[in-house]
Amino acid sequence: MTDVATTLRALIATGADEAPALTSPGGVALTFSGLRALADRTVASLNAQGVGRGERVAIVLPNGPEMAAAFIAVASGTTSAPLNPAYTADEFAFYLADLRARLLIVAQGSDSPAIAVAEKLGMAVARLVPSPEKGAGSFTLSFAGPAGEPAAQGGMAEAGDVALVLHTSGTTSRPKIVPLSQGNVCASARHIRASLAFTAQDRGLNIMPLFHIHGLIAGILAPLSGGGQVCCTPGFNALKFFGWMEEAKPTWYTGVPTMHQAILGRAGRNREAIAGSPLRFIRSSSASLPPQVLRELEETFGAPVIEAYGMTEAAHQMASNPLPPKKNRPGSVGLAAGPEIAIVDVAGEPVPAGETGEIVIRGPNVMAGYENNEKANSEAFTRQGWFRTGDQGILSPDGYLAITGRLKEIINRGGEKISPREVDEILLDHPAVLQCVTFALPHDKLGEEVAAAIVLRDGASAEEREIRSFASERLAPFKVPARIVILPEIPRGATGKLQRIGLAQKLGLA
Repeated sequence: MTDVATTLRALIATGADEAPALTSPGGVALTFSGLRALADRTVASLNAQGVGRGERVAIVLPNGPEMAAAFIAVASGTTSAPLNPAYTADEFAFYLADLRARLLIVAQGSDSPAIAVAEKLGMAVARLVPSPEKGAGSFTLSFAGPAGEPAAQGGMAEAGDVALVLHTSGTTSRPKIVPLSQGNVCASARHIRASLAFTAQDRGLNIMPLFHIHGLIAGILAPLSGGGQVCCTPGFNALKFFGWMEEAKPTWYTGVPTMHQAILGRAGRNREAIAGSPLRFIRSSSASLPPQVLRELEETFGAPVIEAYGMTEAAHQMASNPLPPKKNRPGSVGLAAGPEIAIVDVAGEPVPAGETGEIVIRGPNVMAGYENNEKANSEAFTRQGWFRTGDQGILSPDGYLAITGRLKEIINRGGEKISPREVDEILLDHPAVLQCVTFALPHDKLGEEVAAAIVLRDGASAEEREIRSFASERLAPFKVPARIVILPEIPRGATGKLQRIGLAQKLGLA
């Protein structure tokens, strides 16, 4: 199997013709030869409509095999721009205009507000017509008007072409456009495949949203690049997870910590499903996995939990804990797994092993730069070509990376710097606490004060005073949350991540 695919079309050329590539609960498998033919047909039909290499196609589809197949097929010859189908009309207006997309793809019969927005912007709209009888994810595109001039640059994309554009989350500023080349995306898929030793025998159960880099690269492309198959679910659902597991018999799955916690919440009544589908490993990424949750997952599933570290600008993966028999270190995101990783001080100079600083990366999976944003690029890249992640961390002498927090999330309490993750981990040791997010609360004299939002375990009870007392026995006084809010659910971002920035405002505490 070739290891140096630098385009998506080459990346999916590795699977055996009749081997299943994409499946779905209750569906028929789409083989690798079927997926390749689908990519070729889709690129030809887009070219006939005048859409070719480097031109943007916005995709607004629900999670599932059609979304996975459409992403791969569209990105094989044009630039794929997946958007969250839950966006409002105003959000679609911002993203579609910002992307300057040539075409919007929606599901047949969709009433998405994106359609009216696209029409107002003068953007062509294509309907995706599924043909599940030909295999999970199989589809044709239906265009409204007659075909115009063929694409100026038709055919399959080349390594330097942009495969995928995504926006940064924009929690503190206007979202920035991240263009990822065919080479970036393929490098990241190869890195993940190597980290997790994917083979044609692997079967993934994808529960991640496919408008997100984690789902697209780790959930779909990395296992396909190893010739394995992926069962594409309609999206995360803790109630259906174990039923899907029994049907798909996966060897692994990847998720964010909130998903793992919800799965653990239902694991007790699904022991047969767990025993009947032994996993080779579970992967966790996109947010910090509390060590307590990691231990509980490993005990419940009898499989190693591989925590990894990723971000959009690096086409997802930067570091990963290794598979057994190598050492998996809870609380760390593992070893460099693709790009080079270094820790630098405020001046951008490397610091010795064991010292805290900003995490910087460089490598074949890292974007060349944000689109049309010189200011952001001058701040993001150092003179030596390192990309500044905005995360604070420590590299151990043997190369394991621990993240101590987002630089923007570090709480500055009257000059004392507090890592919210350190407080989270203490509070999660309380027997009644299921989930916790520590965040900054504005304070008129100190600048910021420590606060925490907590969800209690089913049937457990605890008061704010009791949890603060528990924390005060384990934390320095200035780190103990001045305010603890007990909630039925903590607000999350679109991908299921718990978000610290802006939480005080969201909860009406600012």
